[in-house]
Amino acid sequence: MFGMCIRLVALVCCLLPWMHAVSETASQETAALALGIDGAAFTLNGKRAFLLGLSYYGGLGATDEIQQHDLLEAKRQGMNWIRVWATWAAFDNDVSVVDRDGKPRAENLKKLQSLVARCQQLGLVVDVSLSRGNGVSGPPRLQNLEAHRQAVKAVVTVLKEYRNWYLDLGNERNIKDQRFVSHDELKELRALARQLDPKLLVTASHAGDLTKDDLREYLLKVKLDFLSPHRPRNAQSPAQTEAKSREYSNWMKELGRVVPLHYQEPFRRGFGKWEPQAADFVADLRGARAGGAAGWCFHNGDERHEKDGRPRRSFDMRALNLFEQLDEVERAFLKQLRK
Repeated sequence: MFGMCIRLVALVCCLLPWMHAVSETASQETAALALGIDGAAFTLNGKRAFLLGLSYYGGLGATDEIQQHDLLEAKRQGMNWIRVWATWAAFDNDVSVVDRDGKPRAENLKKLQSLVARCQQLGLVVDVSLSRGNGVSGPPRLQNLEAHRQAVKAVVTVLKEYRNWYLDLGNERNIKDQRFVSHDELKELRALARQLDPKLLVTASHAGDLTKDDLREYLLKVKLDFLSPHRPRNAQSPAQTEAKSREYSNWMKELGRVVPLHYQEPFRRGFGKWEPQAADFVADLRGARAGGAAGWCFHNGDERHEKDGRPRRSFDMRALNLFEQLDEVERAFLKQLRK
């Protein structure tokens, strides 16, 4: 018996260095999380992966404790992606990483870098979105090309060492208000981002369904790495997503360039007259996957019909974390998602 114990101790001593090496390698693999593209799919560390995540727009305004809680909870829900804005200033809380002229705001840039680094350690991809703004998420900014160029430089420069993020050059850039970014401007901004970091994936989100002409401009002129349409927010939308996804796929094949299709901002609760139910979220996600999309977002935000906007969800997490601000319907969806 004594001899057996001695042999077991010796075996454990021999295995300890190997176990440590395996653990260290696994840690390094997580730390080196790299987002890529393979045809119509995203990849994580070279393996095809569906980006499933949630809106975390005001994430730079959350405390470290709230951030850590939300990111760990997102992982527990089976998610691998979040979307945060680099130009967010809702509810009198300006956490934008640049000013109106695109010049860096050092403290908030540091917060963005910290968030992306934390997500890298947890195995999460980060969508970093810019917007020229229309007053809802803060005052208009980046209202000319030079200011927009400065913002791209600031963000790409501080995040260049990380491979677990991508850049959205302009949220809903096709809307003809202060958010508008022309195709010519997008082309120049895309070229600048590629010059600063050739490996960085870049998109520009589009409000509404895409036309074939839209795809031609995005794919062949601007040369975006993937498409990010924001589908209409009505009761018919969930049942249409699969067919719409297949239509985009067919158009891309006809145009000779196939890229991932990412639904980074679908419908949400608290937005308009139609209040989606848990089954609508499930149907939309299933339609996206069945139609060949590469990613989908559990979108959330404030209650637009309430004076103070509460619950504000991802739009304001200074006092409460995201998950404790979700309503019963959203919690029911997440429960189904875990199953």
